[in-house]
Amino acid sequence: MKILLAEDDAKMAEYLTAGLVENGHSVDHVADGRDALAYCLYNDCDMAILDRMMPGMDGLSVLRALRAAKKDLPVLFLTAMGQVDDRVEGLSAGGDDYLTKPFHFSELLARIASITRRSNDTPQTPSLKVEDLHLDLMARTATRQGKLIELHAKEFAMLEILMRNAGRVVTRTMLLERVWNFNFEPNTTVVETHMSRLRSKIDKPFAVPLIHTIRNTGYSMHGPR
Repeated sequence: MKILLAEDDAKMAEYLTAGLVENGHSVDHVADGRDALAYCLYNDCDMAILDRMMPGMDGLSVLRALRAAKKDLPVLFLTAMGQVDDRVEGLSAGGDDYLTKPFHFSELLARIASITRRSNDTPQTPSLKVEDLHLDLMARTATRQGKLIELHAKEFAMLEILMRNAGRVVTRTMLLERVWNFNFEPNTTVVETHMSRLRSKIDKPFAVPLIHTIRNTGYSMHGPR
């Protein structure tokens, strides 16, 4: 995947570029917002990672100019501006995702995979399947080995995120943001509590576990490896 990285901090840019390249991506770096806009308008890339605070033109202005030019390039904000109002502003301007510094690199990779996959999606499929687990998005039901599994709304939402990202890491932060809309403090145990209940329904009655804990990071759904 070809990524434009717009980041004016040289050390951060070097760190990000090295990590993305190690994970199989091609990266072009600019340190000025005007250069970022020009690059996105006149070059091909699969997505852009924008800092909010850059010389020449801030990241939010870059995004607004891109959307005004009808460019639907996937854009991820990676910034120290982490207040809820900042996130809302970035997403409302047309950003596809918003990640604040400091961050775990594994989460950045997961979010890159998620937004680029969404941008290439055909219309949403009515169901999801991982091994012998089926999730019907229209009927809002889950079955495993043909057995109906009763899920509460939050459990269903968590399971849908895990299944849409099967084989990839879903972080605790991602679950908090997408299922609970930032309404909980970082030290809350709500994710762990609901995940324990979800596992008791999805995994405990069956021989093969599908939900796996990634230590100090989050969770991943997959079958035997």
